[in-house]
Amino acid sequence: MITTTTPSVEGYKITDYKGIVVGEAILGANVFRDIFAGITDILGGRSGAYEQELGKARQIAINELEQRAADLGANAVVGVDLDYEVINNMLMVSASGTAVVIG
Repeated sequence: MITTTTPSVEGYKITDYKGIVVGEAILGANVFRDIFAGITDILGGRSGAYEQELGKARQIAINELEQRAADLGANAVVGVDLDYEVINNMLMVSASGTAVVIG
């Protein structure tokens, strides 16, 4: 599955549009508490543990997006956008894009 933030895939032609697909991942409040409990992990204003958890959430959202595209018969997702929102002490990572068939 080719997944890209661009509106097309260089060298390929979009032959069919399957629709908008979305993938989400939510980090609960316990993740924040655990990360901040290990505040000694912060070096130079960055928290390796926090970045690692964000990376996991981002990958879950992208994997979900790709699976939903595959379920529609797509072999690529174009125009992918990643959003991060805080809702009631939880962090949501959302990935959205357009599922397409390229050839």
